[in-house]
Amino acid sequence: MASRFTAQVPKLARGYAAAAQVKAPITLHGLDGRYATALFTAAARQGSLEAVEKDLKALQGAVTKDKAVGAFLENPTINREKKIQGVNALLAKAGTPNTLTKNLFETLAENGRLEQTPKVIAAYAELMSAHRNELPMVITSAKELDKATLNKISDALQKSALAEGKKLLVSNKVKPDIMGGLLVEIGDKSIDLTVSSKLAKLNKLVTDSV
Repeated sequence: MASRFTAQVPKLARGYAAAAQVKAPITLHGLDGRYATALFTAAARQGSLEAVEKDLKALQGAVTKDKAVGAFLENPTINREKKIQGVNALLAKAGTPNTLTKNLFETLAENGRLEQTPKVIAAYAELMSAHRNELPMVITSAKELDKATLNKISDALQKSALAEGKKLLVSNKVKPDIMGGLLVEIGDKSIDLTVSSKLAKLNKLVTDSV
């Protein structure tokens, strides 16, 4: 399948051979990473990075909002032509999609890979974050945190070495089973201040001492 993908990259770029000269800000692996990187380099060459990003966000929003959309993309019994028409209709709801975005989904459909759509969108978002010198920071809490609290944590960590001089892109994940406290993940680093973690350490200490 990899060779088939490679053969489709010229179609994705479609006439923009020089796009290969544009270097992606980070290297992504996997099939979704390769599709996203091919799209990113072509869009960068055209100056269409934000336009493509807007298209993908609109489609991701549709997938998240309506489970039937995701089921449609993953359904192997629906022929590719109908899937392309369906995706184009979804994109059109948010306006006229960029040509590169349409080419991407035509390529995914022709390769029977439309089920990869959420992963490709996530990979493209990762490339855009790196392009903007952003570093994702996920704050996990037992209850949803208000904006003021998130900003306070972000401002404190933005000045630390953990930020690596990049702009922290903050999101809040709610996970009741941590019981309290916070789990802060910045890139590949983490700070575990959760109650569940502290209890686990205490239980281990008690167990080891018996």
